[in-house]
Amino acid sequence: MTNAELQILVEKISLEAFNRPFLHHATFNARLKTTGGRYILKTHNLDFNPLMLTEFDLDNLIGVIKHELVHYHNHLQGLGYQHKDAAFKAELMRVGGSRFAPKTSQVKNKVKRYWVYTCEKGHALYRQRRIDTVRYVCGQCRTKLTLTGRIER
Repeated sequence: MTNAELQILVEKISLEAFNRPFLHHATFNARLKTTGGRYILKTHNLDFNPLMLTEFDLDNLIGVIKHELVHYHNHLQGLGYQHKDAAFKAELMRVGGSRFAPKTSQVKNKVKRYWVYTCEKGHALYRQRRIDTVRYVCGQCRTKLTLTGRIER
């Protein structure tokens, strides 16, 4: 599917599901890795992950298009357009859009790495970022911290 075909599909879904025209641009954006689509507030354009079509079926892409169109139309109408808003959730249920995009092959299972610190009394402290051991002390006993090592979880 080309960007022109995507534009036509988005305009068609907008008229059928929302009874409102889509007046901006819809394009595929290969830089999207962890999301199905994106609504850009400043330009009102829509970007879609091409993997939603290549790795999944057309119905999945239509669900993502409806999701992004809910953001689009609610924002232009002055309604709640964020995921947490009740107006967004109600409209998404009404049109049958997908709440979440499926995980693509580009999503990597990240291993979290933690810095491990121990105090003089043996309490362990796990942090994702390094801390200054001269400035900070153990939160339980207020003794000096020393860097013990690094672990992966």
